[in-house]
Amino acid sequence: MAGPFFELIPYCAALAFVCWLLSVLTREYSWVDRIWSIAPPVYLWAMAARTGFEAPRLTLMAALATAWGARLTFNYARKGGYAKGGEDYRWGVLRSRMSPALFQVFNATFIAPYQNALIFLLTAPGNAAALHPSPLGAADVALAALFLALLALETVADQQQWNFHQAKKARAARGESGPRFCTTGLFRYSRHPNFVCEVGQWWVMFGFAVVAAGTPWQWTAAGAVLLTLLFDGSTRFTEGITRSRYAEYAEYQAKTSRLLPWFPRA
Repeated sequence: MAGPFFELIPYCAALAFVCWLLSVLTREYSWVDRIWSIAPPVYLWAMAARTGFEAPRLTLMAALATAWGARLTFNYARKGGYAKGGEDYRWGVLRSRMSPALFQVFNATFIAPYQNALIFLLTAPGNAAALHPSPLGAADVALAALFLALLALETVADQQQWNFHQAKKARAARGESGPRFCTTGLFRYSRHPNFVCEVGQWWVMFGFAVVAAGTPWQWTAAGAVLLTLLFDGSTRFTEGITRSRYAEYAEYQAKTSRLLPWFPRA
């Protein structure tokens, strides 16, 4: 198969190995989380460079991915994700439910290699843009506008969640009680508005591949499909943890749409 995407496979494999090795050495399992926002822009810019930057659609995709990565990197950093011990709490929960040997198998198959492969596949639409370097048109402008709108909404959702947790910490320091999870702002209409925007942005990336190749029937949708499935499973797992901690979360689930924004139910 042709295209710059395939030339980058060895780099993806090397990155997966490094993430696995670091997890074994440090006993922290969020190394893939730490490169999640960085690797896709790098892959897309590398593809664009291999075309001599003569595929304008691919360059646009790389620029949009850079904006996406900057937002996610900032949000992850301020939550302590890059600090020592900044492991995602869900890995700890999962670790407690598995034997040590089984978790290491899970780490060596899903956490490091599979997630790295998924991150790489998210950039596959760039290959179609590289192979069909036609000029930008109205469809590209519309897709870019939709991507930026989703990026803006996700930024708002992240900030609302950040503000809530900062206020929650302040209340706890004062010995005061209050809401234990965010149900206001965008979270009034969706329990996970940031997840919807995140997945939506990568479907928009696939939209560029559709415009470039002139057909939706192409393998470059694999990354967006797998990301959708991952977020679906991750959401169910996360909500199971939250509901086990906060009994009132069941009422929030009953009233508020899980993913796609909608008006609260009575």
